[in-house]
Amino acid sequence: MSFGKVAVLLGGKSAEREVSLKSGAMVLAALRSRGIDARPFDPAERGLDALIDERFDHVFVALHGRFGEDGTVQGILEWLGIPYTGSGVLASALAMDKLRTKRLWAAAGLPTPAYELLAPGTNFRIVARTLGLPLMVKPASEGSSIGMSKVREAARVEAAYACAAKYDPVVIAEQFIDGMELTCGILGERALPLIRLETPRDFYDYEAKYVADDTRYLIPCGLKPKKEQDLQELSLAAFRALGCRGWGRVDLMLNRRGRAFLLEVNTSPGMTDHSLVPMAARAVGLSYEDLCVRILESAHVG
Repeated sequence: MSFGKVAVLLGGKSAEREVSLKSGAMVLAALRSRGIDARPFDPAERGLDALIDERFDHVFVALHGRFGEDGTVQGILEWLGIPYTGSGVLASALAMDKLRTKRLWAAAGLPTPAYELLAPGTNFRIVARTLGLPLMVKPASEGSSIGMSKVREAARVEAAYACAAKYDPVVIAEQFIDGMELTCGILGERALPLIRLETPRDFYDYEAKYVADDTRYLIPCGLKPKKEQDLQELSLAAFRALGCRGWGRVDLMLNRRGRAFLLEVNTSPGMTDHSLVPMAARAVGLSYEDLCVRILESAHVG
């Protein structure tokens, strides 16, 4: 397939800029290794009108977080008529917003942890009593665990809220699920093998994801084949419920009784040397380079 001139969008201006620069650089090298005319394009440094001026034929979105994974860039690319990778405008916006994601999943009958919306006037002790301790406090529209806290004492919920509110005015407290942390990469209509995540840190935070060398990634994940298949099907259902397509990643927890809880969907997951979708792809014999080409093949407009 001829892709013409391909822009790899990387960097951007979100809190995940540094991770995106790493993802984009690796994607760029992979596409070039397959003979594709791929060029780096940082929207924080250049106007997106240059995509038209420089006659780009396709866009590989390697941006993470706001202004890259939340539907904004996707809307611009649709307006420009340039095929791009990943989910469309609405699905990207919904998946970026953890609050709306949880509401949609609940309406669809899909399992997700109980939560409470936090605000300056919230009685934080009542929230702690309702959800139980420990609990998680998260900015609704941020990625890579940025601004997220695990709270073990009711007296510290307010401080965790203040930290999260620095990144997003919409903040949620979420029931903590004590058990196995899993992630499921999605490629087209296929759920990739589950990866089990283990970290000695308090939870799978930014350091565990991108810096630490003691995070363990287990493939196979250790579950029985039927259980893994059930969770893969649940992940696909969660992905489709938001209208996502192309590729992405679904994060979920399995409590100590074996019950699954969906956490979030990433529509433009990391593509660094620590990243999970490339790891799952390798487990089914798909190299990093071939994965990037497969993702690019799914580029679309509208």
